[in-house]
Amino acid sequence: MESEQCGLPAGEALVSLVHEDLGHADHVVLPGLSLSLYPGERVALLGQSGAGKSTLLAALRARLGREAAWCPQHHGLVPQLAVYHNVYMGRLPERSALANLWNLVRPLRGPWQEVGELCALLGLAGLERRPVAHLSGGQRQRVAIGRALYQGRPVFLGDEPVASVDPHQAWRLLDLIDARHATAVVALHQRELALSRFDRVWGLRDGRLVLDAPAADLSLADLDTLYPDASPNTAHAEPDPPSTPGPEILPCSRGRP
Repeated sequence: MESEQCGLPAGEALVSLVHEDLGHADHVVLPGLSLSLYPGERVALLGQSGAGKSTLLAALRARLGREAAWCPQHHGLVPQLAVYHNVYMGRLPERSALANLWNLVRPLRGPWQEVGELCALLGLAGLERRPVAHLSGGQRQRVAIGRALYQGRPVFLGDEPVASVDPHQAWRLLDLIDARHATAVVALHQRELALSRFDRVWGLRDGRLVLDAPAADLSLADLDTLYPDASPNTAHAEPDPPSTPGPEILPCSRGRP
């Protein structure tokens, strides 16, 4: 990768993988993978289901440790607990066991205000006391993002964090992620978002990294090659988010000068 693209500063990589075999136990999912993640990058991770996106994110998470906030694909929420408690769990390790136990019964004033402000930004205002089990799929998705944002870490790792929301909400949620994290790697399937909201695209296919390029240099047709099973009649069926510029006219792949 070039040391500078789309206005990003040059610097040492946060993570570098060089010919590494990634997988689970004795099963290798991504053999001989090589890539680097640099500070300040927003990377879209694309590929069919089963291509290895979750495996790659897990490897990045292991290497980044407490530098990375994590938003898993299946949310990882506790259905019986309220929205407030699920978001608060993002900072459980930062407080004592006694404080966390007390907070379970009676929310602490400071965290209650912090989580309330975050919920307002996420469109969850007034739902802080509602059990997650009573929420819609899109609302649960936003709670999971809220928990990751509440961790306050420099890197955001998300496994399809905007899959359950509409295009308008996806755009707003990516704004929040951008505002609170210097660096992000986000797995998704929305190709238009990959081109318009990210600096760089990693594309996985058949257990290989087959695409690693600046988003500004790519087209929808380039991304279509990552989905060989897609019907030609539906390959371009996803509309651009309403009232937002197309990726081809943005001065930078994130829409920033």
